[in-house]
Amino acid sequence: MGKIRIRTGRGTGTIEVDEDASKWSGDEFKKIQAARKKATGNRMVHTGRGTGSRKLKDMPEPKARPSTEGMTRSTGRGTSSRKSRNKGSQ
Repeated sequence: MGKIRIRTGRGTGTIEVDEDASKWSGDEFKKIQAARKKATGNRMVHTGRGTGSRKLKDMPEPKARPSTEGMTRSTGRGTSSRKSRNKGSQ
């Protein structure tokens, strides 16, 4: 298994990660992020282009992504639309 490079920080930096995408995207990555957040303890982070700061433990937990099943999806350069299907039928 090799390494791949992914872009970070508005495209200005890169990091090398294992080829397995579950390590840096999706639900698996959210679990890793939550564990890192819990391990940092009482650390301060800067917000709003560096103009504000707050404790990392006071940041809200991320919300689950809502289902898009049944919502209208634009297709064909925005000229037509269709209803979204559930994940099982795609």
